[in-house]
Amino acid sequence: MKVTVIGGSGHIGSFLVPRLVRAGHDVTTISRGNRKPYSEAPEWQEVHQVTADREAEDRDGTFGDRVAALKPDAVVDLVCFTLESATSLVQSLRGEVGHLLHCGSVWRYGQSLKLPIREGSDSAAEPFGEYGIQKNRIALMLKEETARGGLATTSLHPGHIVGPGWHPIGPLGNLDPGVWQTISAGQPLGVPGSGAELMHHVHADDVAQAFEKAIAQREAATGEDFNIVAPTALTVRGYADIAAAWFGHAAVLETVSWDRFREDTTRDYAESSWGHLYRSQCFSIEKAASVLGYAPRYEPEQAIFEAIQWLIDQGQLHVARPLDVLAG
Repeated sequence: MKVTVIGGSGHIGSFLVPRLVRAGHDVTTISRGNRKPYSEAPEWQEVHQVTADREAEDRDGTFGDRVAALKPDAVVDLVCFTLESATSLVQSLRGEVGHLLHCGSVWRYGQSLKLPIREGSDSAAEPFGEYGIQKNRIALMLKEETARGGLATTSLHPGHIVGPGWHPIGPLGNLDPGVWQTISAGQPLGVPGSGAELMHHVHADDVAQAFEKAIAQREAATGEDFNIVAPTALTVRGYADIAAAWFGHAAVLETVSWDRFREDTTRDYAESSWGHLYRSQCFSIEKAASVLGYAPRYEPEQAIFEAIQWLIDQGQLHVARPLDVLAG
């Protein structure tokens, strides 16, 4: 099968593209060409790579035609963030391509109401924030497109993606490297809220697995959307306790008000923390498991440990004590 992956050198594509090559697919990637994949693999030598600036070509109205001209059987879109961009691509691929798979986000859901959150249910409030709102609009558009007999589409919605090569969302729901310094040193960590708020991570390779399975099972996946996360979710306090054990001690946690928390960190880190902890999300993967055979290999703490170990080994994260490699 000819498969085109848009954004193939990013978090998910770094794992998905080699998987597709190993499965015997003829793979083409489209990216800006600004970076190498996060994970080196010999399979990349067999990949056709196309350099394009999607944002610019979306403005010109030419990007969808570029993709269609490649004559793929399936298109995996990993870097679509607006309804306008998604609609333009659908219009170009309709009648030309057999299957469009879109990478959404669990932030298509708002604050959790009932746990775990299931697809197509009243488990969560309406999305908020431009990113989540756009991802939800895209998913609804794709479902409607397929329901009325148009392009066959599938949308997969990953949690907080983790893997070697980039910083994971940390115990406070942000990317502040200072949190890891504090935890590794055994110093008090200020925790806003109750500490029982939830975050649902997923390893990038598990997301890649889900896309691979959806491509292979087009008939079952068509017209559907799927939550793609680890088997379990972490609470703030549980995450901090697990992470502290990697450095040989217990977490020292101090409950603080949100006002105090905002005073002690940057605006961006505070907003990220609030966005993750206010949603307090935990998702069901029952649908993905039963329809696609999705079987994640990583628990969230295993995926996070792998990412932290890589960052420390590469000198990109500085901690107070060595990481206990046996703890992960």
